[in-house]
Amino acid sequence: MTSVFSNVQTAPSIEVFALTEQFKKDSNPNKVNLTVGAYRTEECKPWVLPVVKTVEAQLAADDTLDKEYLPVTGLPDFCASAVAVCFGEGHPMVLSQRADGIQSLGGTGALRLGYDFLRCILGRDTIYVSKPTWGNHKGIAQQCGYPNVREYRYWLASGRCLDEQGMLEDLTAAPEGSVIVLHGVAHNPTGCDPTPSTVIKQRNLFPLIDLAYQGFASGDLDRDGRVPRLFADHNMEFFVAQSFSKNFGLYNERVGNLAIVTQSAEITGRVKSQVRNIIRKTWSNPPSHGARVVATVLRNPALAAEWRENIKRMAERIVLMRQMLFQKLRALGTPGNWQHITDQIGMFSYTGLSAAQAEYLRTNYAIYIMSDGRINMSGLTSKTVDRVAQAMHEAVTKCSA
Repeated sequence: MTSVFSNVQTAPSIEVFALTEQFKKDSNPNKVNLTVGAYRTEECKPWVLPVVKTVEAQLAADDTLDKEYLPVTGLPDFCASAVAVCFGEGHPMVLSQRADGIQSLGGTGALRLGYDFLRCILGRDTIYVSKPTWGNHKGIAQQCGYPNVREYRYWLASGRCLDEQGMLEDLTAAPEGSVIVLHGVAHNPTGCDPTPSTVIKQRNLFPLIDLAYQGFASGDLDRDGRVPRLFADHNMEFFVAQSFSKNFGLYNERVGNLAIVTQSAEITGRVKSQVRNIIRKTWSNPPSHGARVVATVLRNPALAAEWRENIKRMAERIVLMRQMLFQKLRALGTPGNWQHITDQIGMFSYTGLSAAQAEYLRTNYAIYIMSDGRINMSGLTSKTVDRVAQAMHEAVTKCSA
């Protein structure tokens, strides 16, 4: 009997997960994994934040909690707290209720909701993502049926820096009403952030800000939240896809929020009602545990202060790893200017290594990095940075780009 699935082809592997599986199977005792986008400690272990452990113990002992469905739009305390983190306590957008939030399945779910609403409800047909960008940005747009998925220039390979002029030229040329996906802070994969510009407002483009690393990039929530606050200060309408995977370490709890900002509380409410219906037809209701953890922390001043110290600690370790890798490469006399490693911010460094050089690291040193040269800086430790720097030095000197 012939299967109805006979013509289904095996989909291409997802590189970051494929490399992680390859890493797990590697028997080399000195192997290093710099691929997966998750924080690692100095011992190269996942870190459950101390404040998260405290709150989870409290929740486990709370007999008043049950397993009833949350509202379709999520846990109200979580949504309100997430929006307050995004814009800051007491921001006019929050006080006027022009900004409101909807709980989602991680930052990815928030992006999907924003994409779906803009395509299906507003009928937007053109969306721009940076070149390069996080792979899902383009994939979700295609899945949502955007007929025109375009890229704006972002990375200048020759200088290993932001192509600000190219970006502004492409956004200026974008059709009016186009959706522009922006990284709120710590651009993935380049770690380069642009300086503020008014071109998006001038061209009547719609910003969808992916804010995956607030607080996690610099250790300062306000500093890392400047992009959505800048748009708010310019009285613009936009969406923000928030993620609490990195700054709370809640990767597998899938805690996200879509912040909606419009010209009035009444309009925001109408938009929220339409997004609610999109949710009903997808995951129906969000999970509660991670949202309760975040809400409990953010609504308690002492716990919130402890959380800020936790994210500052993570950000400082990543900065230290950047400095150490840069210094090691300089000491080895590695060809090229590696200043971009310390100029970039956030979890990732876009090293400039080629696919062939990345393969050299994997084959000869069991050091796993992405084929585009992106590395997770928190995957480095003081014990492994020497070996990684030596491997990068050899890859650059022995293996052509």
